[in-house]
Amino acid sequence: MAGTGVYADIIEGDVFKYYSDGEWKKSSSGKSVSIVNPTTRKTQFKVQACTQEEVNKAMETAKKVQKQWAKTPLWKRAELLHKAAAILKEHKAAIADCLVKEIAKPAKDSVTEVVRSGDLVSYCAEEGVRLLGEGKFLVSDSFPGNERTKYCLTSKIPLGVILAIPPFNYPVNLAVSKIGPALIAGNSLVLKPPTQGAVACLHMVHCFHMAGFPKGLISCITGKGSEIGDFLTMHPGVNCISFTGGDTGIAISKKAGMVPLQMELGGKDACIVLEDADLDLVASNVIKGGFSYSGQRCTAIKVILVMQSVADTLVEKVNAKVAKLTVGPPEDNSDITPVVSESSANFIEGLVKDAKEKGATFCQEYKREGNLIWPLLLDNVKPDMRIAWEEPFGPVLPVIRINSAEEGIHHCNASNFGLQGCVFTRDINKAMLISDAMESGTIQINSAPARGPDHFPFQGLKDSGIGSQGITNSINMMTKIKTTVINLPSPSYTMG
Repeated sequence: MAGTGVYADIIEGDVFKYYSDGEWKKSSSGKSVSIVNPTTRKTQFKVQACTQEEVNKAMETAKKVQKQWAKTPLWKRAELLHKAAAILKEHKAAIADCLVKEIAKPAKDSVTEVVRSGDLVSYCAEEGVRLLGEGKFLVSDSFPGNERTKYCLTSKIPLGVILAIPPFNYPVNLAVSKIGPALIAGNSLVLKPPTQGAVACLHMVHCFHMAGFPKGLISCITGKGSEIGDFLTMHPGVNCISFTGGDTGIAISKKAGMVPLQMELGGKDACIVLEDADLDLVASNVIKGGFSYSGQRCTAIKVILVMQSVADTLVEKVNAKVAKLTVGPPEDNSDITPVVSESSANFIEGLVKDAKEKGATFCQEYKREGNLIWPLLLDNVKPDMRIAWEEPFGPVLPVIRINSAEEGIHHCNASNFGLQGCVFTRDINKAMLISDAMESGTIQINSAPARGPDHFPFQGLKDSGIGSQGITNSINMMTKIKTTVINLPSPSYTMG
Protein backbone atom coordinates (compact mmCIF):
# COMPACT_ATOMS: atom_id res chain seq x y z
CA MET A 1 0.00 0.00 0.00
CA ALA A 2 2.92 2.36 0.65
CA GLY A 3 3.76 4.55 -2.33
CA THR A 4 0.67 3.56 -4.34
CA GLY A 5 -2.52 5.34 -5.40
CA VAL A 6 -2.42 9.01 -4.40
CA TYR A 7 1.07 8.36 -3.04
CA ALA A 8 2.54 7.23 -6.37
CA ASP A 9 4.36 10.57 -6.80
CA ILE A 10 6.43 10.17 -3.65
CA ILE A 11 8.45 7.16 -4.84
CA GLU A 12 10.62 6.40 -7.83
CA GLY A 13 11.85 2.87 -8.29
CA ASP A 14 12.31 1.52 -4.79
CA VAL A 15 13.42 4.79 -3.16
CA PHE A 16 11.03 7.32 -1.61
CA LYS A 17 11.64 10.95 -2.53
CA TYR A 18 12.10 13.85 -0.13
CA TYR A 19 9.80 16.89 -0.09
CA SER A 20 10.99 20.44 -0.70
CA ASP A 21 9.63 23.57 -2.41
CA GLY A 22 6.26 21.86 -2.85
CA GLU A 23 7.76 19.03 -4.94
CA TRP A 24 8.84 15.42 -4.46
CA LYS A 25 12.52 15.18 -5.36
CA LYS A 26 15.43 12.78 -5.71
CA SER A 27 18.61 13.77 -3.87
CA SER A 28 21.60 14.87 -5.89
CA SER A 29 23.69 12.60 -3.65
CA GLY A 30 22.47 9.56 -5.57
CA LYS A 31 22.50 7.72 -2.24
CA SER A 32 19.74 6.24 -0.12
CA VAL A 33 19.18 5.17 3.49
CA SER A 34 17.73 1.72 4.14
CA ILE A 35 14.92 1.16 6.61
CA VAL A 36 14.91 -2.29 8.16
CA ASN A 37 11.62 -3.96 9.07
CA PRO A 38 11.98 -4.86 12.80
CA THR A 39 9.97 -8.06 12.31
CA THR A 40 11.69 -9.53 9.24
CA ARG A 41 15.03 -7.78 9.90
CA LYS A 42 15.26 -7.17 6.15
CA THR A 43 15.26 -3.89 4.24
CA GLN A 44 11.66 -2.76 3.82
CA PHE A 45 12.01 0.74 2.40
CA LYS A 46 14.64 3.19 1.18
CA VAL A 47 14.64 6.98 1.47
CA GLN A 48 16.80 9.72 -0.02
CA ALA A 49 20.11 10.61 1.65
CA CYS A 50 19.81 14.38 1.35
CA THR A 51 22.84 16.67 1.15
CA GLN A 52 23.72 19.76 3.14
CA GLU A 53 23.08 21.85 0.02
CA GLU A 54 19.55 20.46 -0.16
CA VAL A 55 19.09 21.41 3.50
CA ASN A 56 20.27 24.93 2.65
CA LYS A 57 17.76 25.16 -0.19
CA ALA A 58 14.88 23.99 2.01
CA MET A 59 15.82 26.51 4.72
CA GLU A 60 16.16 29.34 2.23
CA THR A 61 12.73 28.61 0.74
CA ALA A 62 11.13 28.16 4.16
CA LYS A 63 12.39 31.57 5.28
CA LYS A 64 11.05 33.28 2.16
CA VAL A 65 7.64 31.56 2.15
CA GLN A 66 7.13 32.12 5.88
CA LYS A 67 6.94 35.88 5.36
CA GLN A 68 3.94 35.43 3.07
CA TRP A 69 2.35 32.74 5.23
CA ALA A 70 2.47 35.10 8.24
CA LYS A 71 0.25 37.46 6.22
CA THR A 72 -2.32 34.72 5.59
CA PRO A 73 -5.50 35.29 7.66
CA LEU A 74 -5.90 33.03 10.68
CA TRP A 75 -9.17 31.61 9.38
CA LYS A 76 -7.45 30.60 6.13
CA ARG A 77 -4.60 28.88 7.97
CA ALA A 78 -7.17 27.02 10.07
CA GLU A 79 -9.15 26.06 6.97
CA LEU A 80 -6.10 24.44 5.37
CA LEU A 81 -5.25 22.58 8.60
CA HIS A 82 -8.79 21.19 8.80
CA LYS A 83 -8.46 20.04 5.19
CA ALA A 84 -5.13 18.33 5.91
CA ALA A 85 -6.65 16.60 8.96
CA ALA A 86 -9.50 15.22 6.86
CA ILE A 87 -7.11 13.93 4.18
CA LEU A 88 -4.91 12.37 6.86
CA LYS A 89 -7.86 10.42 8.25
CA GLU A 90 -9.06 9.47 4.78
CA HIS A 91 -5.72 7.83 4.01
CA LYS A 92 -5.13 6.32 7.44
CA ALA A 93 -4.76 2.76 6.11
CA ALA A 94 -1.72 3.49 3.92
CA ILE A 95 0.07 5.47 6.65
CA ALA A 96 -0.74 2.83 9.27
CA ASP A 97 0.67 0.16 6.94
CA CYS A 98 3.98 2.06 6.94
CA LEU A 99 4.01 2.16 10.75
CA VAL A 100 3.45 -1.60 10.94
CA LYS A 101 6.38 -2.29 8.61
CA GLU A 102 8.78 0.41 9.80
CA ILE A 103 8.41 0.34 13.58
CA ALA A 104 6.45 -2.91 14.20
CA LYS A 105 3.55 -1.06 15.79
CA PRO A 106 0.44 -3.28 16.05
CA ALA A 107 -1.94 -2.66 13.15
CA LYS A 108 -4.84 -1.39 15.25
CA ASP A 109 -2.58 0.97 17.21
CA SER A 110 -1.09 2.26 13.96
CA VAL A 111 -4.53 3.25 12.66
CA THR A 112 -5.29 4.87 16.02
CA GLU A 113 -2.11 6.96 15.79
CA VAL A 114 -3.10 8.35 12.39
CA VAL A 115 -6.68 9.17 13.41
CA ARG A 116 -5.41 10.78 16.62
CA SER A 117 -3.04 12.84 14.52
CA GLY A 118 -5.88 14.13 12.37
CA ASP A 119 -7.81 15.10 15.48
CA LEU A 120 -4.73 16.89 16.83
CA VAL A 121 -4.35 18.95 13.65
CA SER A 122 -8.02 19.99 13.75
CA TYR A 123 -7.78 20.94 17.42
CA CYS A 124 -4.68 23.02 16.60
CA ALA A 125 -6.68 24.94 14.01
CA GLU A 126 -9.46 25.72 16.47
CA GLU A 127 -7.18 26.54 19.40
CA GLY A 128 -4.95 28.71 17.25
CA VAL A 129 -7.84 30.84 16.06
CA ARG A 130 -8.93 31.40 19.66
CA LEU A 131 -5.46 31.94 21.09
CA LEU A 132 -3.93 34.08 18.36
CA GLY A 133 -7.11 36.04 17.68
CA GLU A 134 -6.74 37.82 21.02
CA GLY A 135 -4.20 40.42 22.06
CA LYS A 136 -3.63 42.38 25.24
CA PHE A 137 -4.26 46.03 26.06
CA LEU A 138 -2.36 47.74 28.89
CA VAL A 139 -2.46 51.31 30.18
CA SER A 140 0.49 53.09 31.77
CA ASP A 141 -1.14 54.45 34.94
CA SER A 142 -1.40 51.00 36.51
CA PHE A 143 2.31 51.32 37.37
CA PRO A 144 3.20 53.79 40.14
CA GLY A 145 4.33 57.25 39.07
CA ASN A 146 2.67 57.15 35.63
CA GLU A 147 -0.27 59.01 34.16
CA ARG A 148 -2.45 57.39 31.52
CA THR A 149 -0.40 58.66 28.60
CA LYS A 150 0.56 55.32 27.04
CA TYR A 151 -1.55 52.57 25.51
CA CYS A 152 0.26 49.24 25.05
CA LEU A 153 -1.00 46.73 22.49
CA THR A 154 0.49 43.21 22.51
CA SER A 155 0.03 40.34 20.08
CA LYS A 156 1.65 37.00 19.29
CA ILE A 157 3.76 36.77 16.14
CA PRO A 158 5.51 33.74 14.55
CA LEU A 159 9.13 32.85 15.27
CA GLY A 160 10.03 32.03 11.66
CA VAL A 161 11.36 28.61 10.62
CA ILE A 162 10.68 25.68 12.95
CA LEU A 163 12.90 22.58 12.82
CA ALA A 164 10.81 19.57 13.88
CA ILE A 165 12.44 16.26 14.82
CA PRO A 166 10.03 13.51 15.96
CA PRO A 167 11.02 10.06 17.34
CA PHE A 168 10.51 6.60 15.87
CA ASN A 169 7.82 5.43 18.29
CA TYR A 170 5.15 7.98 17.30
CA PRO A 171 6.60 9.40 14.09
CA VAL A 172 3.28 10.66 12.71
CA ASN A 173 1.59 11.88 15.87
CA LEU A 174 4.68 13.57 17.28
CA ALA A 175 5.40 15.13 13.90
CA VAL A 176 1.95 16.72 13.59
CA SER A 177 2.15 17.82 17.24
CA LYS A 178 4.90 20.14 15.97
CA ILE A 179 3.57 20.85 12.46
CA GLY A 180 0.05 21.90 13.53
CA PRO A 181 1.07 24.51 16.14
CA ALA A 182 3.87 25.82 13.91
CA LEU A 183 1.63 26.40 10.89
CA ILE A 184 -1.37 27.90 12.68
CA ALA A 185 1.02 30.32 14.39
CA GLY A 186 2.32 31.53 11.02
CA ASN A 187 5.64 29.69 10.93
CA SER A 188 7.17 27.56 8.20
CA LEU A 189 8.59 24.15 9.07
CA VAL A 190 11.39 21.78 8.12
CA LEU A 191 10.76 18.20 9.24
CA LYS A 192 13.61 15.75 9.81
CA PRO A 193 11.88 12.41 10.38
CA PRO A 194 13.50 9.51 12.24
CA THR A 195 14.97 6.83 9.97
CA GLN A 196 12.52 4.25 11.34
CA GLY A 197 9.24 6.02 10.62
CA ALA A 198 10.51 8.19 7.77
CA VAL A 199 8.22 6.66 5.15
CA ALA A 200 5.16 7.10 7.37
CA CYS A 201 6.20 10.75 7.79
CA LEU A 202 6.58 11.20 4.03
CA HIS A 203 3.06 9.83 3.50
CA MET A 204 1.74 12.17 6.21
CA VAL A 205 3.47 15.19 4.63
CA HIS A 206 1.85 14.31 1.30
CA CYS A 207 -1.52 14.83 3.02
CA PHE A 208 -0.47 18.43 3.75
CA HIS A 209 0.71 18.73 0.15
CA MET A 210 -2.70 17.56 -1.11
CA ALA A 211 -4.41 20.05 1.21
CA GLY A 212 -2.86 22.90 -0.79
CA PHE A 213 -0.42 24.59 1.59
CA PRO A 214 1.95 27.08 -0.10
CA LYS A 215 4.99 25.56 -1.80
CA GLY A 216 8.04 25.55 0.44
CA LEU A 217 6.08 26.11 3.66
CA ILE A 218 6.71 22.51 4.71
CA SER A 219 9.80 20.47 3.83
CA CYS A 220 10.62 16.88 4.78
CA ILE A 221 14.34 16.15 4.63
CA THR A 222 15.46 12.53 4.96
CA GLY A 223 19.01 11.33 5.42
CA LYS A 224 21.69 10.17 7.79
CA GLY A 225 21.93 12.01 11.09
CA SER A 226 25.72 11.75 10.89
CA GLU A 227 25.69 13.76 7.65
CA ILE A 228 22.91 16.32 8.11
CA GLY A 229 21.92 16.10 11.80
CA ASP A 230 24.27 18.74 13.24
CA PHE A 231 24.02 20.76 10.05
CA LEU A 232 20.25 21.02 10.53
CA THR A 233 20.23 21.76 14.26
CA MET A 234 22.99 24.37 13.99
CA HIS A 235 21.68 25.94 10.80
CA PRO A 236 21.49 29.76 11.04
CA GLY A 237 18.11 29.70 9.30
CA VAL A 238 16.44 27.81 12.19
CA ASN A 239 14.44 29.96 14.60
CA CYS A 240 13.16 27.20 16.90
CA ILE A 241 13.84 23.50 17.46
CA SER A 242 11.13 21.07 18.61
CA PHE A 243 12.72 17.69 19.33
CA THR A 244 11.41 14.47 20.80
CA GLY A 245 13.85 11.64 21.39
CA GLY A 246 16.69 10.63 23.68
CA ASP A 247 20.20 11.72 24.66
CA THR A 248 20.71 13.39 21.28
CA GLY A 249 18.53 16.21 22.56
CA ILE A 250 21.06 17.10 25.25
CA ALA A 251 23.77 17.41 22.60
CA ILE A 252 21.46 19.55 20.45
CA SER A 253 20.70 21.86 23.37
CA LYS A 254 24.42 22.49 23.92
CA LYS A 255 24.97 23.45 20.28
CA ALA A 256 21.76 25.30 19.45
CA GLY A 257 22.76 28.75 20.72
CA MET A 258 20.07 31.40 21.19
CA VAL A 259 17.26 29.39 19.63
CA PRO A 260 14.07 28.52 21.57
CA LEU A 261 13.99 24.80 22.40
CA GLN A 262 11.10 22.44 23.03
CA MET A 263 12.42 19.04 24.05
CA GLU A 264 11.15 15.78 25.47
CA LEU A 265 13.98 13.34 26.08
CA GLY A 266 12.54 10.23 27.73
CA GLY A 267 11.92 9.14 31.27
CA LYS A 268 12.19 6.50 33.96
CA ASP A 269 8.55 6.80 34.98
CA ALA A 270 8.00 5.47 38.49
CA CYS A 271 4.83 3.78 39.72
CA ILE A 272 4.44 4.08 43.51
CA VAL A 273 1.96 1.60 45.03
CA LEU A 274 0.77 2.11 48.63
CA GLU A 275 -0.76 -0.51 50.95
CA ASP A 276 -4.33 0.68 50.44
CA ALA A 277 -4.19 0.65 46.63
CA ASP A 278 -6.72 -1.26 44.52
CA LEU A 279 -4.30 -3.95 43.37
CA ASP A 280 -6.51 -5.16 40.51
CA LEU A 281 -6.53 -1.59 39.18
CA VAL A 282 -2.76 -1.38 39.64
CA ALA A 283 -2.17 -4.67 37.81
CA SER A 284 -4.29 -3.60 34.84
CA ASN A 285 -2.47 -0.28 34.62
CA VAL A 286 0.93 -1.94 34.94
CA ILE A 287 0.13 -4.08 31.91
CA LYS A 288 -1.20 -1.11 29.94
CA GLY A 289 1.48 1.29 31.14
CA GLY A 290 4.46 -1.05 31.09
CA PHE A 291 3.91 -3.34 28.13
CA SER A 292 1.81 -1.55 25.49
CA TYR A 293 3.82 -1.14 22.28
CA SER A 294 6.38 -3.41 23.93
CA GLY A 295 7.29 -0.70 26.45
CA GLN A 296 8.67 1.59 23.71
CA ARG A 297 7.02 4.71 25.06
CA CYS A 298 8.56 7.65 26.90
CA THR A 299 5.59 7.54 29.27
CA ALA A 300 5.71 3.79 29.87
CA ILE A 301 5.93 2.63 33.48
CA LYS A 302 9.67 1.91 33.84
CA VAL A 303 9.87 0.92 37.50
CA ILE A 304 7.32 -0.28 40.09
CA LEU A 305 7.96 0.88 43.66
CA VAL A 306 5.56 -1.19 45.75
CA MET A 307 5.11 -1.43 49.51
CA GLN A 308 6.56 -4.67 50.85
CA SER A 309 3.29 -5.68 52.55
CA VAL A 310 1.36 -5.89 49.25
CA ALA A 311 4.22 -6.71 46.87
CA ASP A 312 3.63 -10.48 46.71
CA THR A 313 -0.05 -10.01 45.88
CA LEU A 314 0.62 -7.39 43.23
CA VAL A 315 3.38 -9.43 41.56
CA GLU A 316 1.05 -12.44 41.45
CA LYS A 317 -1.73 -10.38 39.82
CA VAL A 318 0.63 -8.82 37.27
CA ASN A 319 2.15 -12.20 36.40
CA ALA A 320 -1.31 -13.61 35.73
CA LYS A 321 -1.93 -10.82 33.22
CA VAL A 322 1.53 -11.06 31.64
CA ALA A 323 0.79 -14.74 30.90
CA LYS A 324 -2.18 -13.64 28.76
CA LEU A 325 -0.21 -11.19 26.58
CA THR A 326 0.13 -12.31 22.98
CA VAL A 327 3.56 -12.20 21.40
CA GLY A 328 4.18 -11.99 17.67
CA PRO A 329 4.13 -9.83 14.53
CA PRO A 330 2.38 -6.44 14.44
CA GLU A 331 0.21 -7.56 11.52
CA ASP A 332 -1.53 -9.95 13.94
CA ASN A 333 -2.19 -7.14 16.44
CA SER A 334 -0.03 -8.94 18.98
CA ASP A 335 0.32 -7.28 22.38
CA ILE A 336 4.10 -7.65 22.28
CA THR A 337 5.81 -7.02 18.94
CA PRO A 338 9.51 -6.80 17.98
CA VAL A 339 11.43 -3.81 19.33
CA VAL A 340 12.57 -1.31 16.74
CA SER A 341 16.10 -2.57 16.07
CA GLU A 342 18.70 -5.19 16.88
CA SER A 343 20.75 -2.61 18.80
CA SER A 344 17.70 -1.84 20.97
CA ALA A 345 17.16 -5.55 21.62
CA ASN A 346 20.84 -5.96 22.53
CA PHE A 347 20.66 -3.02 24.96
CA ILE A 348 17.59 -4.50 26.67
CA GLU A 349 19.31 -7.88 26.90
CA GLY A 350 22.31 -6.22 28.55
CA LEU A 351 20.04 -4.81 31.27
CA VAL A 352 18.43 -8.23 31.77
CA LYS A 353 21.80 -9.99 32.09
CA ASP A 354 23.01 -7.40 34.60
CA ALA A 355 19.87 -7.94 36.71
CA LYS A 356 20.33 -11.70 36.59
CA GLU A 357 23.97 -11.51 37.67
CA LYS A 358 23.01 -9.30 40.61
CA GLY A 359 20.20 -11.52 41.91
CA ALA A 360 16.88 -10.24 40.53
CA THR A 361 13.97 -12.68 40.58
CA PHE A 362 12.80 -13.62 37.06
CA CYS A 363 9.02 -14.01 37.11
CA GLN A 364 9.14 -15.37 33.55
CA GLU A 365 11.85 -17.06 31.54
CA TYR A 366 13.83 -14.54 29.48
CA LYS A 367 13.15 -15.28 25.83
CA ARG A 368 14.29 -13.53 22.68
CA GLU A 369 14.03 -14.31 18.98
CA GLY A 370 15.69 -11.66 16.82
CA ASN A 371 14.17 -8.33 17.81
CA LEU A 372 11.23 -10.01 19.54
CA ILE A 373 11.56 -10.07 23.33
CA TRP A 374 8.91 -11.78 25.46
CA PRO A 375 7.42 -9.71 28.32
CA LEU A 376 9.40 -10.00 31.53
CA LEU A 377 8.72 -8.89 35.09
CA LEU A 378 11.79 -8.66 37.32
CA ASP A 379 11.06 -8.81 41.05
CA ASN A 380 13.37 -7.97 43.98
CA VAL A 381 15.35 -5.50 41.90
CA LYS A 382 17.96 -3.58 43.91
CA PRO A 383 19.38 -0.08 43.41
CA ASP A 384 22.74 -1.47 42.25
CA MET A 385 21.14 -2.95 39.13
CA ARG A 386 21.19 -0.97 35.88
CA ILE A 387 17.51 -1.73 35.23
CA ALA A 388 16.64 0.25 38.39
CA TRP A 389 17.83 3.46 36.72
CA GLU A 390 18.20 3.05 32.98
CA GLU A 391 15.36 3.30 30.48
CA PRO A 392 15.01 -0.10 28.73
CA PHE A 393 12.49 0.99 26.08
CA GLY A 394 11.32 -2.60 25.90
CA PRO A 395 8.95 -5.13 27.51
CA VAL A 396 11.00 -5.57 30.69
CA LEU A 397 9.68 -4.12 33.94
CA PRO A 398 11.52 -4.02 37.29
CA VAL A 399 9.82 -4.24 40.70
CA ILE A 400 11.52 -2.62 43.68
CA ARG A 401 10.04 -3.37 47.12
CA ILE A 402 9.90 -0.39 49.49
CA ASN A 403 9.06 0.06 53.17
CA SER A 404 7.69 3.61 53.03
CA ALA A 405 6.29 6.14 50.59
CA GLU A 406 9.32 8.31 51.34
CA GLU A 407 11.60 5.52 50.08
CA GLY A 408 9.66 5.43 46.81
CA ILE A 409 9.78 9.21 46.43
CA HIS A 410 13.54 9.18 47.11
CA HIS A 411 14.15 6.59 44.38
CA CYS A 412 12.02 8.54 41.92
CA ASN A 413 13.80 11.81 42.65
CA ALA A 414 17.28 10.29 42.57
CA SER A 415 16.82 9.60 38.85
CA ASN A 416 18.25 12.03 36.31
CA PHE A 417 14.90 11.73 34.52
CA GLY A 418 11.68 13.45 35.51
CA LEU A 419 9.05 12.97 32.80
CA GLN A 420 6.02 11.33 34.40
CA GLY A 421 5.10 9.11 37.29
CA CYS A 422 2.05 7.66 39.01
CA VAL A 423 0.81 6.84 42.48
CA PHE A 424 -1.86 4.32 43.46
CA THR A 425 -3.76 4.80 46.71
CA ARG A 426 -7.35 5.24 47.89
CA ASP A 427 -6.28 8.21 50.04
CA ILE A 428 -6.42 11.38 47.93
CA ASN A 429 -4.57 13.35 50.62
CA LYS A 430 -1.61 10.96 50.48
CA ALA A 431 -1.79 10.98 46.69
CA MET A 432 -1.51 14.76 46.54
CA LEU A 433 1.37 14.90 49.02
CA ILE A 434 3.31 12.25 47.08
CA SER A 435 2.48 13.89 43.74
CA ASP A 436 3.83 17.22 45.00
CA ALA A 437 7.00 15.54 46.28
CA MET A 438 7.79 13.64 43.05
CA GLU A 439 10.15 15.57 40.78
CA SER A 440 8.40 14.77 37.50
CA GLY A 441 6.56 16.87 34.92
CA THR A 442 3.26 15.00 35.31
CA ILE A 443 1.96 12.69 38.02
CA GLN A 444 -1.04 10.44 37.34
CA ILE A 445 -3.16 9.43 40.32
CA ASN A 446 -4.59 5.90 40.07
CA SER A 447 -3.68 5.53 36.40
CA ALA A 448 -0.62 4.74 34.32
CA PRO A 449 1.44 7.59 32.87
CA ALA A 450 0.27 8.81 29.47
CA ARG A 451 0.88 11.60 26.99
CA GLY A 452 -2.47 13.12 26.31
CA PRO A 453 -5.12 13.89 25.52
CA ASP A 454 -2.99 15.97 23.18
CA HIS A 455 -4.20 19.32 24.50
CA PHE A 456 -2.96 18.52 28.03
CA PRO A 457 0.41 20.06 29.03
CA PHE A 458 3.25 17.57 28.59
CA GLN A 459 6.69 18.33 29.99
CA GLY A 460 9.68 16.83 31.72
CA LEU A 461 11.99 17.99 34.47
CA LYS A 462 15.75 17.46 34.73
CA ASP A 463 17.14 15.45 31.77
CA SER A 464 13.63 14.66 30.54
CA GLY A 465 13.23 17.91 28.67
CA ILE A 466 12.98 21.64 28.18
CA GLY A 467 9.73 23.58 27.90
CA SER A 468 6.22 22.18 27.71
CA GLN A 469 4.22 20.54 24.95
CA GLY A 470 0.48 20.13 24.47
CA ILE A 471 -1.35 22.06 21.75
CA THR A 472 -1.81 25.37 23.60
CA ASN A 473 1.71 25.37 25.04
CA SER A 474 3.23 24.50 21.67
CA ILE A 475 1.41 27.33 19.90
CA ASN A 476 2.58 29.77 22.58
CA MET A 477 6.12 28.41 22.41
CA MET A 478 6.26 28.88 18.63
CA THR A 479 5.33 32.54 18.88
CA LYS A 480 6.83 35.62 20.52
CA ILE A 481 5.26 38.78 21.90
CA LYS A 482 5.20 41.93 19.76
CA THR A 483 4.36 45.20 21.50
CA THR A 484 3.19 48.51 20.07
CA VAL A 485 2.95 51.55 22.38
CA ILE A 486 0.74 54.55 21.53
CA ASN A 487 1.97 57.70 23.24
CA LEU A 488 -0.66 60.36 24.00
CA PRO A 489 0.11 64.08 24.29
CA SER A 490 -1.78 64.30 27.58
CA PRO A 491 -3.38 61.89 30.08
CA SER A 492 -6.64 60.37 28.85
CA TYR A 493 -9.15 58.55 31.06
CA THR A 494 -12.18 56.73 29.70
CA MET A 495 -15.34 58.61 30.72
CA GLY A 496 -13.06 60.97 32.66
